[in-house]
Amino acid sequence: MKMLSKMLVLLCLPCSVYAAQVSFTMDDPGVQESVLLSPPERNQKILKAFSDAKIRAMLFTSGKKIDSPEGRALLQTWDEQGHFIANHSYAHLNFNSETISFETFREDFLKVEPLISNFKHFKKFFRFPFLKEGDTAQKRDQMRDFLKEKGYQQGYVTIDASDWYIDGRLIDRLRANPQTDVKRYRDFYLRHIWDRSQYYDQLAKKIYGREIKHTLLIHHSLLNALFLGDLIRMYRQKGWKPISAELAYTDPIFMHSPNILPAGESVVWADAKATGKFDSILRYPGEDGDYEKSEMDRLGL
Repeated sequence: MKMLSKMLVLLCLPCSVYAAQVSFTMDDPGVQESVLLSPPERNQKILKAFSDAKIRAMLFTSGKKIDSPEGRALLQTWDEQGHFIANHSYAHLNFNSETISFETFREDFLKVEPLISNFKHFKKFFRFPFLKEGDTAQKRDQMRDFLKEKGYQQGYVTIDASDWYIDGRLIDRLRANPQTDVKRYRDFYLRHIWDRSQYYDQLAKKIYGREIKHTLLIHHSLLNALFLGDLIRMYRQKGWKPISAELAYTDPIFMHSPNILPAGESVVWADAKATGKFDSILRYPGEDGDYEKSEMDRLGL
């Protein structure tokens, strides 16, 4: 009987030790009007999905989108539920643009902390808009040094995706036809995220030789208000374990500083690029709506 028990434990080990782990990080909370749901309804549905799944996410905040009483009230709802609130710049500038200097970007970054630092669950994490970390070595290294000086950790992404593009097409379709069957968009969205998750997970294993703790990038949007619960269930059904963003960021890969130019993309993508060994399977940018356009057009989405 004891031998049987030991065998059962051994058989179960791969399920617990080797199952992929994924956390949820969400960009660009805002109170802009949309279709189908009001801003408060949209926000509450997202929060309910996380609450039902007992997941603590990290919310990367663009200052201009929450710089209002309504915006601060939105952040308060996240803070009260124990989610982490982090910096995503004020004006969402593209640091890889030749027209954006380090000085301009630095001042934009500094405008956000006064808006969010009073929240109990504020964390000193910073995520570059568009995941663009500088088009020159000087700009890249200046900003990295400045973040360290201010006590910030980079809010790196491991699984990048184009949920923002699917969301935009869904909204356009609903505006044209409020009776649109949104389930078809849900199905495409889940396939897209799973495809991207598999790609970055397999790439990570090739680079690091192990399972990593993933951070998924998605947005505070109508799409996720409708389908975040489905997304979380999909991961669990596929054998992936949802974890808190705070736990995910303890993985050593999030302390890396990939030596590539232009800098940015998923940290997994960037580390792969830095090796010089994976150019045949790396596209640039890592993710973009253009990659999904033809298939969505074909499906009539």
